[in-house]
Amino acid sequence: MSYDEVVAWLRAHADPANAAGMARFGISTEGTLGVTMPLIRELAKNAGRDHDLALRLWASGGHEGRLLAPLVEEVGRASREQIEGWVVQIESWDICDQLCLNLLHKLPYARELPGQWSQREEEFVRRAAFALIAVLAVHDKKADDSLFEGYLKLAVEASDDDRNNVKKAVNWALRQIGKRNAVLREKAVAAAEKIKAKGTAPARWIASDALRELNSERVLKKVGARRG
Repeated sequence: MSYDEVVAWLRAHADPANAAGMARFGISTEGTLGVTMPLIRELAKNAGRDHDLALRLWASGGHEGRLLAPLVEEVGRASREQIEGWVVQIESWDICDQLCLNLLHKLPYARELPGQWSQREEEFVRRAAFALIAVLAVHDKKADDSLFEGYLKLAVEASDDDRNNVKKAVNWALRQIGKRNAVLREKAVAAAEKIKAKGTAPARWIASDALRELNSERVLKKVGARRG
């Protein structure tokens, strides 16, 4: 599909009511058509992988265009420079998370990005660091536990960040690492206890929420651990 065909399709499936409702979830309605993610995924299948289309969709600045871009991008053609340019332009948590879920974790240099981005001050760059960790914890089956032990240290370091988009991503990363296996669950619980001991409001929330899930019967059963 051409860029013009994709834009026409998106406009034909616009839903103003859905766009207005996004504001309740902290998503800007500016430049938003309200097309749902299932429809965007359907469009991505029809459009196919197309590097030039992905670049143009992202450059458009439209909300749906930036949700679609990672779905049609050709993984082998997504350069480090391109990704660094994209991440600083993120303006909403859903675009951040969809970028991680649909593209970033597939990149050959994905494991390097959290360590660098977690040290940045931009809100969505830092969110991307921890959202990517959460996604890698689920999808990077071959990664050694030591990689995630390092990521837990990043979570502890960032746990005082009181920005909602960041603290939720830190919490997400912590929980997903802990659900990977029994050993990492123990280490994630220990990291959560360190975070809790900081005593700041964001740290207390991150730790309490993570510990609630990591100590649940569901997670204990999943990783083959015992309570206590």
